[in-house]
Amino acid sequence: MQQEEITEQVKVVIKEDIWGAIKDFLNYEIFHFGTEKEPIVLTVGLLLFVLFVIAITSFILKVIRKIVTKKLAYEDEVKFVSVFSFAKYFIYIIILFITLDSIGFNITAVFAASAALLVGVGLALQTLIQDIISGVFIFIDQTVHVGDIIELEGKVGRVEEIKLRTTRAVTIDNKVLIIPNHKYLTSTLYNWTQNGTITRESVEVGVAYGSDINLVKDLLIQAVLNNENILKEPEPVVLFTNFGDSSLNFKVVFTLNDSFQAGVPKSEVRFEIDRLFRENNITIPFPQREITILKK
Repeated sequence: MQQEEITEQVKVVIKEDIWGAIKDFLNYEIFHFGTEKEPIVLTVGLLLFVLFVIAITSFILKVIRKIVTKKLAYEDEVKFVSVFSFAKYFIYIIILFITLDSIGFNITAVFAASAALLVGVGLALQTLIQDIISGVFIFIDQTVHVGDIIELEGKVGRVEEIKLRTTRAVTIDNKVLIIPNHKYLTSTLYNWTQNGTITRESVEVGVAYGSDINLVKDLLIQAVLNNENILKEPEPVVLFTNFGDSSLNFKVVFTLNDSFQAGVPKSEVRFEIDRLFRENNITIPFPQREITILKK
């Protein structure tokens, strides 16, 4: 009987020691600073609890994202995921502050101690925040879509990917443009294909005074219609634009189905115009100046 009592006492002591060790571990202070009235104390138990809450929050957010994106089109899904990825960090911060405040962690003291640091970080991240906000605006107002051909600050590219901070576009010579999204708010954006992929292009040329302008008109239309990359409908139009200093100026306007490749058919049209003009003795003049030398 006495041996059983000793065994039970030993079990109680061991249990108390184990539980005491666990409590000591959970109450172990990782750091402790601040005043006695407003101390900032981070313990192991507090850290583990915060990590647990963040893990639960992350799981819930993943479930919400899967449910929302399940029936979305691919392009809408990409936009939602980008915005959601940005929003979830705010959710994490809010959940973190609520959790710390609910278990007695002095949030006010943390803000007071880190006020200067937060101001410095905010100034350093000013451009980043502008890019992110601009990215949200792009998703909301549908200014730019993947596949659009845009011109920004003299650079032209086809949009390949729109992210929350940057837009990736590829130029005609296969160079990649990484455009910070805040450029859309501070610069004039030309969207070549927002109204569709069909665009109107033109080639200008001057002919010598005295040329048969009706023949010039016919040759310009023929040069355009000979190109298989140019649409036959609507029909090309020739405009007599001006009487220049040394030439009669014309513009031939035609329609393309891929304005991104416009440089190639426009070059081909110029080659064809030069060939037809040579065959029909139409002269393309160049500026001439007369110089008179006076001898004294």
